Amino acid sequence: MPQRAATEYVYARLSLVKAEMPRFAALCDAMRVRLMVRVLEGGDRELVLSDEVGGESVRLTFVGSGNRYTCLLSCRITKPGLVQALNRALAAFRGDAVVNRIYRGFVITYHYLDGKIARIVENREGSPNVIYERRLPGMPTPETLEAVFRMRTVEERIARLRSEVDELLDRRNRATDAADIAAIDSCLKERSLRLFELEA
Repeated sequence: MPQRAATEYVYARLSLVKAEMPRFAALCDAMRVRLMVRVLEGGDRELVLSDEVGGESVRLTFVGSGNRYTCLLSCRITKPGLVQALNRALAAFRGDAVVNRIYRGFVITYHYLDGKIARIVENREGSPNVIYERRLPGMPTPETLEAVFRMRTVEERIARLRSEVDELLDRRNRATDAADIAAIDSCLKERSLRLFELEA
């Protein structure tokens, strides 16, 4: 079996309620990963996970909003203990992620959605090969998942939608034709609904 050189978390998102923080700490303890917690200004939490054997560490910043803490992560790890702890956290707290497991000569990409593996792709010499794909009714297509993961954060999507709404409002103010106004209103309604869903 090939030796893994590194694991790259291209994108990972974890969301916990305050009451789940002790469970996260217990998970780290069970995986023999040292955990240091700092409470930052505004109540945010910074968690530093350290591999007790290899000395590697990763910093997770959980931003608080009400009773919920959300962490967006992008990093590269070489120690298996930290990788196992992060993978267990993704599963336990139903996180989303795109994870590259890097081997000599090829990369295997795992797509996690709601804590479960949704897709596995092997990339050898620039040629992707889908190894596994979970298909459930109502589940987004792989292309949709790729687009979502590329968006990085909800905040970026909200900013983009707000910009589109502003541009549409400017166009509506300049429009004189009733058909143009109706078309713009339809676009505004659709974007407003998407914006409302993202901000909820």
